Amino acid sequence: MPLKILHVTPSFYPAVVYGGPTYSVYALCRSLAKCGQEVRVLTTNANGPDSVLDVKTSRDVTVASELRVRYCHRVADVSVSPTLLRLLGSYVSWADVVHLMAVYSFPTIPTLAACRMLGKPVVWSPRGMLQRWDGTKRRHLKTLWESICRSASPKRLVLHATSDEEARESQSRLPDVETVVIPNGVEIPRTITHHGGDTERRFVYLGRLHPKKGIENLLEAYKKVRQSLDIASTLTIAGDGELAYVATLRNRIQELGLSETVRMLGHVDGDAKKEFFENADVLIAPSHTENFGLVVAEALAHCVPVIASRGTPWSRVEEAGCGLWVDNDPVSLAGAMQRIHSMPLRDMGVRGREWMQREFAWDALAERMTHVYRNLASTAA
Repeated sequence: MPLKILHVTPSFYPAVVYGGPTYSVYALCRSLAKCGQEVRVLTTNANGPDSVLDVKTSRDVTVASELRVRYCHRVADVSVSPTLLRLLGSYVSWADVVHLMAVYSFPTIPTLAACRMLGKPVVWSPRGMLQRWDGTKRRHLKTLWESICRSASPKRLVLHATSDEEARESQSRLPDVETVVIPNGVEIPRTITHHGGDTERRFVYLGRLHPKKGIENLLEAYKKVRQSLDIASTLTIAGDGELAYVATLRNRIQELGLSETVRMLGHVDGDAKKEFFENADVLIAPSHTENFGLVVAEALAHCVPVIASRGTPWSRVEEAGCGLWVDNDPVSLAGAMQRIHSMPLRDMGVRGREWMQREFAWDALAERMTHVYRNLASTAA
């Protein structure tokens, strides 16, 4: 018998400005519907701090032929929506189980409280928000918020982490909560094409432009290594971020004298993202912290080897023979760029793609998540 699964999330596809979580939540919902579950999404039309999606907000809309989504009008901040609050009780009442995304957002506490009052079990995916790094802001306010969340939570609550590292850090914030680890999946392209790469080494970064992503360290590392390679090299940075921060990155590129070989591409999606990977030799993910790091999986699925920082949960890239896992300081990153330059990149890319096909296909991961839902639904009071 199909389960009725409600996803509550502050934003939803096509709000790709929010990066990896947008893609992964959308893909999970689609895969759950594909395997026979009845899935609804309650969200807002937020698409960044200053814009909203061009979607209907007066009723449910059908997305990807099998997915019912209710976009509620966002009136303030990232996800403040009185309409979402008004609809929450009826949508929660409909569901067998509720899957809540994010932590420090408007829907979080009302959703937990509604599920507690209505006796509905919850799977809660923090999406890395419970992890900390040196640049984490408003720590005391976040601790207070977490305390309120614990008080509002229903009896049957499972925390969903996408890596062992995220599970450990999240449990330290929410002790005594049962935790399951199910990674994000990745879309595996049917065919792979690579262009060029014989006359230059093309390093790339793809993701949100934010201080926690370690991009300044990557620029410093590229400055150190580019003169030591035996062929020409480039660094392409793709992604969006707050305008002020993007401006600081552009200024830093100029200060380092890298304007001729470092290009900032802006947001890429769809065919543009596919072309981005087709013209890349090595992807670098230098983050200070990541709960999963979907871009690493995407690169490997496209046969692109990676250099991942120890702030990401991708230590197995070395075991799988498809990349390097290193500290994200400039010296370590530069050393990794120098080492990987002389490695068999095409063979590494093939091994990475095979790994993604074995362990990160969405259909299998959706089945694992469904098992979690069924266990919760069958034991809910």
